[in-house]
Amino acid sequence: MTYRVGNASGFYGDRFSAVREMLTGGPLDVLTGDYLAELTMLILGRDRMKDPARGYAKTFLRQMEENLGLAREKGVKIVANAGGLNPAGLADALRELAAKLGLDVKIAHVEGDDLVARAGELKLRPGAGVPQGHSPLTANAYLGAWGIAECLNAGADVVVTGRVTDASVIVGPAAAHYGWARDDFDALAGAVAAGHVIECGAQATGGNYAFFIEHTLGVPGFPIAEIEADGSSVITKHPGTGGVVTVGTVTAQLLYEITGARYAGPDVTTRFDTLSLSEDGPDRVRISGVRGEAPPPTLKVALNTLGGFRNETTFVLTGLDIEAKAALVRQQLEASMKDRTPADVRWTLARTDHPDAGTEQTASALLHVAVKDADPKVAGRAFTGAAVELALASYPGFHVTAPPSDASPYGVYTAAYVDAGQVPHVAVLPDGMRVDIAPSLSTRELSEVDEPALLEPLDHGPVRRVPLGTVAGARSGDKGGNANLGVWVRSEEAWRWLVHRLTVAEFKLLLPETADLPVTRYLLPNLWAMNFVVEGILGEGVASQARFDPQAKALGEWLRSREIDVPEVLL
Repeated sequence: MTYRVGNASGFYGDRFSAVREMLTGGPLDVLTGDYLAELTMLILGRDRMKDPARGYAKTFLRQMEENLGLAREKGVKIVANAGGLNPAGLADALRELAAKLGLDVKIAHVEGDDLVARAGELKLRPGAGVPQGHSPLTANAYLGAWGIAECLNAGADVVVTGRVTDASVIVGPAAAHYGWARDDFDALAGAVAAGHVIECGAQATGGNYAFFIEHTLGVPGFPIAEIEADGSSVITKHPGTGGVVTVGTVTAQLLYEITGARYAGPDVTTRFDTLSLSEDGPDRVRISGVRGEAPPPTLKVALNTLGGFRNETTFVLTGLDIEAKAALVRQQLEASMKDRTPADVRWTLARTDHPDAGTEQTASALLHVAVKDADPKVAGRAFTGAAVELALASYPGFHVTAPPSDASPYGVYTAAYVDAGQVPHVAVLPDGMRVDIAPSLSTRELSEVDEPALLEPLDHGPVRRVPLGTVAGARSGDKGGNANLGVWVRSEEAWRWLVHRLTVAEFKLLLPETADLPVTRYLLPNLWAMNFVVEGILGEGVASQARFDPQAKALGEWLRSREIDVPEVLL
């Protein structure tokens, strides 16, 4: 019988009501939630600094206060990584909640991922740009699915974890239900693919979708994976909920932040170049044919460090002589800061102004300056105060978007790797018994799939210059300081054009901000898709706010807006 796994959270801050919507919208076996991201771990790390008893996603606890009884009534298991930096603390809080509600609920948790106390011993080092002497605020290895499976096999109704891979909250329940072995790599890989699709919530049901104008989105429902014993699955949603599930929405999510065709995890390496998608009815897409390989011998470790302090000011430049106004205020501010210049100063001029504009706002450009320094006083009011002091002594029409402010701390994200055998993976069962989970043994070093042979380009005839997004979809996101940008088309004919046209060189021409950065292209012909990895465009990660779009969420839409010669037969 099909095993139905639903998801009710794609990030810490996702739709609060989704848990109840998923529990009342139709049958489920398990309800999962992904609450953790690179930035979230930093936020939780700061929470833990203020109160060692915290460090978990408090929203999840409030959701359970409203819905734990409902889940118990319906026989739905709950699995979530909301434990963050303190899964044991969240498990205790859940037990107190269950007692208060008068519920007999068996609660378990998974721990061992937190390596911050052993960062020196394991030689985990923060990245470039971190002030000397700063130790990581958080250091968490990405654990896999087997601890979750152990807890469920012991009868747990609720399992909370720390930093497991996003898909593990889906893979663990499926592995427990079907009794998969450690080397059932194809089945595990199929579950990883399904988990990767649904773990980001409504992104699988039409959210953030390039071709959104083709559908009625409304408030999209959250996704469900109906997982079979062989690991194949159908992605769907509860009847009557908003959004859509199509081959396109599933393709977009499959491409999200995967890097290349081999998607390495702690339990299996999933071959995204082997899977197939097919419509299986309205709002139903089948994922089949996924092949898996042994995992690499190392686990990824996410390090977050407090890098210093940052601040910013935005000057509004209106009307004529925009470039001259920007040059004047920049020269004035830099001169006023010469005795206490921040370590890092970045200027950005956004030409949002229009000629002969009908409103003052559309006649204005924005000059943004961001600073960073190890000293909060240098990056604080010494900086913003100097900017405001120019109010009556600079360009005509001077004003800024916010009053002077103090500096705020910023984080630096770094990825490290550690031998899997050095990381404890412990399932703490409902009765308190602690079970050590052995690592998935592997001696294979990860290597990328060879680039597939390309079909000869077709002679498409006349071309027309249009935005790339007329024929191609895209989805982008962050991995530390790197951006991932997936692009796909919807026919083999378009693929045979795209794969020869959208080379790395063309990509850099279309997105000039990437011109001087390392860019790698990975091909996925089975999805008529490719993924570009742009190294370093996000600096030290989202928490460092190094770029206008710090998580590269809109990088793909920028690419789609760029004009390119497209064969008329594809239009």
